[in-house]
Amino acid sequence: MWFYRGSPINRVPLVKLFASVLRREPDGGYWLVTPAERGRVTVEDVPFIAVALDVQGEGHDQQLIFRTNLDEIVTAGRDHPLRVETAADGTPAPYILVRPGLEARLSRAVFYELADLGHEEEVAGETKFGVWSGGAFFELGDPGEDY
Repeated sequence: MWFYRGSPINRVPLVKLFASVLRREPDGGYWLVTPAERGRVTVEDVPFIAVALDVQGEGHDQQLIFRTNLDEIVTAGRDHPLRVETAADGTPAPYILVRPGLEARLSRAVFYELADLGHEEEVAGETKFGVWSGGAFFELGDPGEDY
């Protein structure tokens, strides 16, 4: 959800316009940048949410295609990597790079779908749990003892 001065912005075309000019600086700050103006914005976690997943192919040829809450389509791969951070309490926080410096957090339902696709793979002599997309393997974390 995007807000302006504490009120939600409900006009999706306006949010999409803001998202199209959103940039992230090397210091981690987010800015709306147009040819005429530049304004700093606050982002709590990341600016987008991955709300849908489409799977094409299988194995090393698999393509994982994500749709964001603003209808951007992103295929996980070397240019759009997946990553999973784990909180101190063990809760996973999965993300995909949408554009340089801008990520989408995977919704819980999408992450469950993704985890369902996961399998063990030998990576650099170690067994890892993850998924293939765009010719790259992405670790999803420890699946737990029940796996």
